Amino acid sequence: MDLAYKKQSNPKVACEVLIGHGVCHIINETSCHHTKKEIKEIVNRIAGKVKVDYVEVPQDVHLASNQQDKIRCGDNGIFKGLPKTKEMMQLNYIAHNIYETYKSDGKYIIDGDELIICQSNAATKVLQRVYKKAKVNPLGYWTGGIDVDSGATNRKLGSDMGEAVTGGGLHGKDLSKADVSINIYAHLWAEKLGKPIYIKCAIGDEKVKVHCENKIEEVDYSVIVEEARRYIKNKGGFEHFAEWGLN
Repeated sequence: MDLAYKKQSNPKVACEVLIGHGVCHIINETSCHHTKKEIKEIVNRIAGKVKVDYVEVPQDVHLASNQQDKIRCGDNGIFKGLPKTKEMMQLNYIAHNIYETYKSDGKYIIDGDELIICQSNAATKVLQRVYKKAKVNPLGYWTGGIDVDSGATNRKLGSDMGEAVTGGGLHGKDLSKADVSINIYAHLWAEKLGKPIYIKCAIGDEKVKVHCENKIEEVDYSVIVEEARRYIKNKGGFEHFAEWGLN
């Protein structure tokens, strides 16, 4: 996505990624051409020396024409934003701390006083000393990394969006897609107001209705896209945004 936005101000992209066991498969529906060399350099920098299978095709003609003369909603969906709970913030803090030390993501669950940590790149005894009440690697050592639960695009919905998982994922699509922009917009306003936000939309919408408690406000879709654009920019780009999502 960062590469596409370097080449075009408003590219149209829907990219799917499957990675594991030495191979990264990418199918990219895009208005913006990339060479296989460019894609391979990005993949190898992020995932290491894996084989890259890259397929590039133009986006569906009807979807593309919907966006030609002005910014319109590029997807259907029902979305919600929820303020972060205390548990979500605790889990976010734990995940960041572990990643800072081991430079590898794990799988973490917190429910009240119960914390479960699955992290293959740290010795179980080490994590047990730090998180004394946690269950650490309850099934024992596991391989981890890109060779487990192969996938990439939207595999992290839960950790990226917390309890607000609805209406599609955050990654692999341009800002015209509701999955990206409306999810970001709903999250920001839910955090700002401290209240749940509910939004539904359809392809081609120029305005969407934002529900907050008993109030409904109509918002230009272009406004939502620009707010999401600023958010991504402040994160340092799509790649940095993809590291932790909305959390």
